[in-house]
Amino acid sequence: MPYTTEDGGRLNNYANEPKVYGAEPPTEGQKRNYIIQGIVAAILVSSLIFVAFSVSSVH
Repeated sequence: MPYTTEDGGRLNNYANEPKVYGAEPPTEGQKRNYIIQGIVAAILVSSLIFVAFSVSSVH
């Protein structure tokens, strides 16, 4: 733990700060995977909504 000593002899305990790094843009393969995952998620949500409406007793 990193301690610092202030005036008067008091110790302060600070959290370790993580290293900062720049984000890299996604590659073409990652972009394609994101699109596929979005399509699969949209189909899943649409099918769940369809099932919910089809089994409900509201007409």
